[in-house]
Amino acid sequence: MMGRFSAILFLVLGLAACETTSPMPVYPDITFTHLKQIKLDVGAVDYVQAFVPPAKLPNVDHLFPLRPSVVAKRWTDDRLAAVGPISRIARVTLINAAVMGSALDTTQGLKGVFTVDQAARYDATVEILIEIINSQGVVEGKITATAQRSQTAPENITLNDRDQLWFELTEAVMGDLDRELEATIRKYLAKYVR
Repeated sequence: MMGRFSAILFLVLGLAACETTSPMPVYPDITFTHLKQIKLDVGAVDYVQAFVPPAKLPNVDHLFPLRPSVVAKRWTDDRLAAVGPISRIARVTLINAAVMGSALDTTQGLKGVFTVDQAARYDATVEILIEIINSQGVVEGKITATAQRSQTAPENITLNDRDQLWFELTEAVMGDLDRELEATIRKYLAKYVR
């Protein structure tokens, strides 16, 4: 199955090279500045990226025009504000920001020539851990939130359309994660929210 997915990816890239090149789309940054900041009773917000992208198939997140791991850092910068004493910090750890690609079965034979099937599936998972840590290094409170989204792509998708699909997948999964994080913070870390 992995070999078939690699072959399909190589074929799509090869066919795209034969086409007349269309201008590369420019994607906007995905930000959260339009949302109200979550003010935490801590002296600082530290960000740790524990997730290390493998940068090889079946992972495809490293190919995205805007990677989920980059948007997760942006979420931390835009949404969390330290407004409390220096005796505590909030540590935000990116546990996972992977998108896995897999090939789907397509119609074979003569019927397959006239059928456009969904040929690939992309499964995105983003998970963040937030810990409130006091000056002695003791974790006083913590929460985790996870968002998952999946999207399929047809076998005749262009590279630009695939990149647009990946951008929209990142935007959707991070929107889900934002809502989950805010609800979880307000429920389980309420005593640290100002």
